[in-house]
Amino acid sequence: MRKQLLTIIATGFTTWVMAGGIVTNTNQSATYIRMLARDASTSIDAVYFNPAGMVKLDDGFHLYLSNQSLFQKKTIENKFPLLNDDKYVGDVAAPLFPNFYAVYKKDKLALGFGFQPNGGGGSATYNTGLPSFEIPISIIPPLLTSNGIPTDKYSADIYFDGSSVFWGAQLNASYAISDMISLSAGFRYIFAKNTYNGYLKNILINPNQPAFGANYNGVNMVSAPQFFTDAAATLNAWSAGASAYYTGLDPIVQGGGGSTLLSNGTSAGLTSQQIAEIQGLLVAAGVDPAALSSIDIATAQTTLGGAAPVFASNATQMTGYAGLTADKEVDAIQTGTGFAPILGVNLTFGEKLNVGIKYEFRTSLTLTNDTKVDGTGLFPDGGKLRYDIPAMLTGGFEYKALENLRVAGGFHYYFDKDAVIESAPGVKKEIDGNLYEFAAGLEYDITEKILISAGYLYAKTGVGKGYQTDLTHSLTSNTVGFGAMFKVNENLALELGTLYTMYNPDSKYIDYSSYGIPGITEAKEIYSRTNIGFAIGAAYKF
Repeated sequence: MRKQLLTIIATGFTTWVMAGGIVTNTNQSATYIRMLARDASTSIDAVYFNPAGMVKLDDGFHLYLSNQSLFQKKTIENKFPLLNDDKYVGDVAAPLFPNFYAVYKKDKLALGFGFQPNGGGGSATYNTGLPSFEIPISIIPPLLTSNGIPTDKYSADIYFDGSSVFWGAQLNASYAISDMISLSAGFRYIFAKNTYNGYLKNILINPNQPAFGANYNGVNMVSAPQFFTDAAATLNAWSAGASAYYTGLDPIVQGGGGSTLLSNGTSAGLTSQQIAEIQGLLVAAGVDPAALSSIDIATAQTTLGGAAPVFASNATQMTGYAGLTADKEVDAIQTGTGFAPILGVNLTFGEKLNVGIKYEFRTSLTLTNDTKVDGTGLFPDGGKLRYDIPAMLTGGFEYKALENLRVAGGFHYYFDKDAVIESAPGVKKEIDGNLYEFAAGLEYDITEKILISAGYLYAKTGVGKGYQTDLTHSLTSNTVGFGAMFKVNENLALELGTLYTMYNPDSKYIDYSSYGIPGITEAKEIYSRTNIGFAIGAAYKF
């Protein structure tokens, strides 16, 4: 019970959206949603996916706006045997996930601007909390029981909601050295904001210790803070009584009456009420009631002298438990800014094959707390936390297989191990390896105005078991997408797309031996989720 009863991990709301690395979002256009392989793009979304390919656009101004609506359900199962329910579900929603791009192209030079959520972009709600929030509460009954207060039930109201968005604004310039080779250079500025709102309140237990209050009979569900407060008051009273009687019995013992049985204490000058009070204190100190008739006054004095500081110590402990089980709330915001250069190369081989390569440097990002309420002590106002966006290398191709059919492929590699991602200030999260992705897609022109597309993305996480928690975990996944584009006229095109992601569940065994519950050393925790997304976009040139 010395464990803090509300444990909210202060990071992790930057991995909600389905595509990309453990921090990075790469689903940055409706075209991507319907095709999933855009690394060699020569369309307007090249601003993000292939900046060096912007020079392949027609001369003039190009504008693009799209929005994605993404919905994810995260399920955490924890087999800790004391939990009331082993399954926790989080609903993640990003109904607004916009991407805006603008390009001016003239001859061999193209200038591009992009604005998009490079990380986060949604909100997550856990209406019943998470295992890491509830397990410290679930251990209260067995710990009370082991301390002589039989208890076998608990309940609590737990809620947690967070939102996250890492907005990115980027500028790129690309230049065609020749018809075959073009280069690009640019940068992205990141503004990050995380919000945390939650509470843990109304913790109830059913302790069986009437000595601490009339309602504490093992039947009623009662307030845990009130029980511990009443227990502390009773123990303090016992401590004071034991100390007083230890001193008060000294003249009798010194006068030769120590060998008198306590039950016959009236012959030594004690009143019947005093004898009853002393016997009650002795029982509270652990003396078997059946043995009271054989205890003499000297033994009673010695026992009370040793019990007084124990009562006082237990009272202090109970006061601490009352504070730990009191209602707690969190209302905090984290913000930070970062900067990263971006370099690119585009290679064109004849009229059929185009290749794009891009490298994004690591974004060093420090988040600072702006805290209104922090009942947990985990969000100190002004506290700082590192949460870098890892460097990323991408490469891909687009090949014109037929006059009306184009196929594309891509590869993404995230340098996760090199990034500093902290679970607490100064504590870097353990990351075993780097995440990578393979993508494939195709487009088919049904008519001159209508095309359809489909794609597939495989993402292989490399974080390892040490990274995975109920709030922050990375899973290997398979994604399929499809959609269509309609060319309204020479200048305007509209597109729709949808995707579905299938995640491979992962699990780990968590060590709970520090709780000191007999028979419980570890428990399995399982992570799984589902994801679906919809997108609409419009491209205009003039």
